[in-house]
Amino acid sequence: MPKPSADFNHLNIAALESRRAEDMARLIERHNGTAHVSPSMREVPIDPNRDAIDFAYRVMTGQIGTMILTTGVGFRYFLKAIERHLDKQRFLDSLSDITTICRGPKPAVALRDVGLTATFRVPEPNTWRELLQTIDSHVPIANQNVGLQEYGVTNASLIAGLEARGATVEPVRVYGWEFPEDIGPLEANVQSIAAGERDVLLLTSAHQIVNMLRMAEQLNMVEQLRRGLQSTVIASIGPTTTQMATECDLHVDMEPSHPKMGHLVTEAAARSEALVNSKRRLQVIVKSKGDSVTRHPSHNSLFMRACRSEATERTPVWMMRQAGRYMAEYREVRAKQSFLELCANPKLCSEVMCTAVDRLGVDAAIIFSDLLPILVPLGFELEFVRGDGPVIHNPIREASDVSRVLPLDRPEELDFVYETVRQTRADLPETMPLIGFAGAPFTLASYAIEGGGSRQYSNTKKLMHEDSSAWSDLMSKLSDAITVYLNHQVAAGAQCVQLFDSWAGCLSPADYSKFVLPWMKQIIAGIDPSVPVINFATGNPELLPLLRGDRRTVVGVDWRISLDVAWQRIGHDCAVQGNLDPTVLLADRDVIRKSVADLLQSVGDRPGHIFNLGHGILKETPVEHAIELVRSVKELSAR
Repeated sequence: MPKPSADFNHLNIAALESRRAEDMARLIERHNGTAHVSPSMREVPIDPNRDAIDFAYRVMTGQIGTMILTTGVGFRYFLKAIERHLDKQRFLDSLSDITTICRGPKPAVALRDVGLTATFRVPEPNTWRELLQTIDSHVPIANQNVGLQEYGVTNASLIAGLEARGATVEPVRVYGWEFPEDIGPLEANVQSIAAGERDVLLLTSAHQIVNMLRMAEQLNMVEQLRRGLQSTVIASIGPTTTQMATECDLHVDMEPSHPKMGHLVTEAAARSEALVNSKRRLQVIVKSKGDSVTRHPSHNSLFMRACRSEATERTPVWMMRQAGRYMAEYREVRAKQSFLELCANPKLCSEVMCTAVDRLGVDAAIIFSDLLPILVPLGFELEFVRGDGPVIHNPIREASDVSRVLPLDRPEELDFVYETVRQTRADLPETMPLIGFAGAPFTLASYAIEGGGSRQYSNTKKLMHEDSSAWSDLMSKLSDAITVYLNHQVAAGAQCVQLFDSWAGCLSPADYSKFVLPWMKQIIAGIDPSVPVINFATGNPELLPLLRGDRRTVVGVDWRISLDVAWQRIGHDCAVQGNLDPTVLLADRDVIRKSVADLLQSVGDRPGHIFNLGHGILKETPVEHAIELVRSVKELSAR
């Protein structure tokens, strides 16, 4: 929840809000920000709108079976466009006879204002994905003419999704987005962002992004604006706006817990100083490596192409915990030092991983490390106890304990991990992608609160339900630290990163959505946009649709659900990783090969599949069986 003590600490805050520009400026100033609010657009009706009039006649003559309303303002403009040319009440009566789908509350209110009730209302966050899910659950549209009242910008993904379901889509554009009549403030804001004079940019609409870039083009300074935005924290009000930013190759750093202006400003104020510092530290790292951006030699590897859902000659394969106790080489190294000592030795970490990669013949490497060392600079006393695993000696047990959790102000305290990335990257073949990783915030919070592993997570859930403010504070600190940590791994040489949420399966979808999902969105949005992000949570297949993140996110799937069913739930536009049961590797080679064949057959030749286990390799696994799995994937998936 937003915290009233949030403070911008006099940072320069840009916003492009138009309708509520004065409200936005007051909110920023109330939180001690220096407000630079420049209206970026005005809605312009298309008049006369012959297409809207023709469409209304098609509704009245029974030629449209379903109508999708995307905005309340747009529906009202639509009625204004047609009311002078035909019988408005007859049109409304005809509209009441067909299926109407409203993308959120505002178009539903607009319908209610004229005496109609929406047949279906799309749930939050009201993106095109939820719209398509609503259709899949409730509205068969095959062989139907579907009317789509659009924004000013056509949503190609939505139209493609409707057409894939067998519909003939009839878009109706009812207004355009033009520049405001006074473009001076917008010009000044664009110039200031380009010059690096704004610390934070608040976005409350997808069309603000379009008009900001249009203005930059008009000023002949698109590249300067993009460079300025690289060091500006971008806060988006929600997924639809974030999607537009992503499509425009802009990197969103945070979304609020709820898609409201008040939440956006308050939560941005609470986190802006840390985000600004983190983003500028990352820029220093990037600049120190040189300003020119070149693709890594692994960019066109099977693994990286599958992450991007591109077609591959065969399915890429790697395995979680592929360097571990099942290998004699690892046991020999491990016998000479404690686990934490091994994790702190980059050369040995690289050695055990490169040995595993060579023996198995996998298509990607993951750094050898652990989820928990990140907790040490945050103030936790961590020890790995033989037979008991990780133990936190000063766990959080009361809400007041959260105050002693430190921010990751000195990410260099984890330099042994970044050096492991650098060393492993140097020791691997250049064409082999390297994966960095971190624990997800819920799993780290569970360790920090329980003091170790748990079966019930009773202390974690107690704090989560009992004190939402303390929980949000803890998740905020962990999420900020994870984002900084992963970005430093990318800067050190990782081509991909994975988030491990080992304990998220203990949560219901409702609790995950409320207590975890906002922070996962924040982390994914904050990770360097040049790398894929694998989001892996175990234990509850009902969480899968919530894991898909942004368009470069790969969803990791455990073995508790068939991969073809999982992929359907997630959405076939998203790449997936998984999901053979690790115990299959304890069986003989014929069983392994048949299990691989069955899994590959279940997903067919659809691009975007990375073969992996549904969890890490078990310590009892014969090395030869792991090698057989890799060999089988390579042979059986060849196209």
